[in-house]
Amino acid sequence: MRCPFCGNEDTQVKDSRPTEDNTATRRRRQCPTCKGRFTTFERIQLRELSVVKSNGQRVPFERDKMLRSMEIALRKRPVAPERIDQIVTAIVRRLESLGETEIPSSVIGEMVMETLSGLDQVAYVRFASVYRNFGEKKDFEEFIGGLADRDD
Repeated sequence: MRCPFCGNEDTQVKDSRPTEDNTATRRRRQCPTCKGRFTTFERIQLRELSVVKSNGQRVPFERDKMLRSMEIALRKRPVAPERIDQIVTAIVRRLESLGETEIPSSVIGEMVMETLSGLDQVAYVRFASVYRNFGEKKDFEEFIGGLADRDD
């Protein structure tokens, strides 16, 4: 593992332990050159996933990109960071269990929306506004109107 501070290729593992939900291994590492300490996480990857974007472009799936987008939607909401990580892990497992290596971005977006819908309505609207590309006030009104109809 390359040191993020000095770039040295040879780092030492000082401590390893499973995460709370046992979905990853947390490793504390130290660089023998600069003595910098950092943490890495090792996760099981069942298959190599690619995302097929709406324009047909294929890009490697990035778990961290999904995590960041959910963290942005859930910013200042009462959801613990550990819970967000668990949710992202669950979505990744669902994607891997589809049996496909190429996943349309729309499938990923809908899974995230479905999850946020049950978790936090504000985060759901935030994510939807970006995912569905709301451009005007009426887009929000129509979407929120649909939420109100669903709750009745």
